[in-house]
Amino acid sequence: QVQLVESGGGSVQSGGSLRLSCAASGFQLIYYCMGWFRQAPGKEREGVAVIDSDGRLTYAHSVKGQFTISQDNAKNTVYLQMDNLKPEDTAIYYCAVRNGVCSRDRFLTSEYEKNYWGQGTQVTVSS
Repeated sequence: QVQLVESGGGSVQSGGSLRLSCAASGFQLIYYCMGWFRQAPGKEREGVAVIDSDGRLTYAHSVKGQFTISQDNAKNTVYLQMDNLKPEDTAIYYCAVRNGVCSRDRFLTSEYEKNYWGQGTQVTVSS
């Protein structure tokens, strides 16, 4: 059974930090893109950060320098370190994966197909 399970969300004050985790199970990936999206109330889901099987990274402009994506291949887990959080970072954060050779830039768009999604984890930042 394929699963992506996010964890690490919560409530913090502005300027605080959180680290999200996305643990993948039930499938073996050789080439892939895996990353994070977020959806704030009343807004469309947006791509945040992506990492590929070679460890190459791409970030949305809005989070560059603030968020850091990384992976632990031994644990089949991708992380999103979020620092200096702001109220506008409040959203449900989802991880997703696309199997196979992929484009990191396209992965962050809504049109690019993802094979699997996690259930989401809530991040709330108060001012």
